[in-house]
Formats: sequence, C-alpha cells, structure tokens
Amino acid sequence: MPFDKELAGRVAIITGAGRSIGRAMALELASAGCNVVVNVRSNRAEAEEVVGEIEKLGAKGLVAVADVVDAPAVNAMAASAIKTFGRIDYLVNNAALRQEKKIEEMSFEDWRHITGVILDGAFHCVKACLPSIKKSDAGSIINIGGLTGAMGAPDRAHVVAAKAGIAGFTRALAMELAPHKITVNTIVPGQLVNPATPHVMPHHPVYRPILGRAAWPQDTAPLARVLLGPGGRYITGQIVNVSGGTYFGT
Repeated sequence: MPFDKELAGRVAIITGAGRSIGRAMALELASAGCNVVVNVRSNRAEAEEVVGEIEKLGAKGLVAVADVVDAPAVNAMAASAIKTFGRIDYLVNNAALRQEKKIEEMSFEDWRHITGVILDGAFHCVKACLPSIKKSDAGSIINIGGLTGAMGAPDRAHVVAAKAGIAGFTRALAMELAPHKITVNTIVPGQLVNPATPHVMPHHPVYRPILGRAAWPQDTAPLARVLLGPGGRYITGQIVNVSGGTYFGT
C-alpha cells in the first residue's frame, strides 16, 4: 500500500468537522484514503461541502448532524456510520465551545453548557463508537485539547476545567483500552489565526508562539494522520502540543 493512502479502507468519525481544525483533519485523513463521517451540530450545508471535498480526494464521506451532548443522537450517528461503511476505526473528539465569562457572572447553566459539549460529548462519542473500534485491528481515539487546560486563562474557568479534563480522560482511556490495542492521545492546537488578519501575531499576554505566527487549522491535521496511521501504533496516552512553541509541557 503506498504511503499516501495508508488509511485506505478505514473509517473515522470527526466531531465538529464542518470547519476549522475538524475540517482540516477530515480532508487530511481523506487524502490518506480514509472514509470520514463529518459531524456537525446543525449546519448540514457546511458538512455537505466538506463531504464534497472528501469525495474529490477519492475517499467517501457521510454527513452526520448530531449534537454531541445528545446521547441518542450520537448513538444514531455511530449506527449510521456502521450501516454505511460497516465499521468505525477512528474517533476524533473535536467538538467544543468557547466562552469568556467571569466566574462571578457564570451561571451553572453556563458551566454545564461548555463542559457538556467538551467533556460529556467526548464521553458519549466514545461510548457509542467503542464497540466498533474494538473490532478494528488498528483502533484509535484522538481528543482535541486546549492550551488553556494546561496554562489556564482568565474568564474561562469552564473551558479550562473541561480541557484539563480531556487530558485526564485521554490518560484513563489509554490505560483501559490498551489491552484492546486501541491507542488514545490528545492533540493540543495553538491559538488559531484570524483569517481576516493572517499575518498578525496573537496579542494574548501568555499565548505567544515562539515560531512567530498563530496556528492554521492545517497545522494540526498532519499529526492526526500520523497518530491514526501505522506509524503511530506505539504512541498512546500522550498530550501532544502543536502550538509553535507556545507551551513546552504536557
């Protein structure tokens, strides 16, 4: 099998894949021959556009409209993937929400809204996809973390807590699923570029990439391809930063 189609015949579900990092990963995996279930919360047209791009790359795509906080909808998404492709090899938990609100002003509903998508959503997706992933001979899960989870951030207690939780969830799953030869890792992207001003460095006082530019969605996608592919089978339980040197820790 040529290296540029090393994921041929595999099937990945990517949540929040209609835009940004999720879209970039969907196209990167498709270029490796992987069939991709493109999940969006509500924007079907956006998902259909990504599926069209996947098919141009020679792979197959499937639109899955489902809110990851809705367990029955997530179960239906996994069932649709299996009905269409007969398998699920990979899950990428990318769906997330971000909000800035001071803790004094944050309601419990605010807290649950953010942590529900990031943490509960990842839980629901793993539960729904795991029976099929266990049947794969190369099963893998990638969670998308955040710099805030390690470095903190003002006015984002809910986001910071959820992203820190994703790192813990990754380590727990890596330990538990190792006997099934399933790898589990977290990718932590850097602060994303503003497409309107792509050459402007982030102004955040803490998040300053030493490589001198903000991150593009495409910066994260190649690592996902490696971790899911045959070259990543001995990597698990890791929190990998793709942040231009913003943060050196784990």
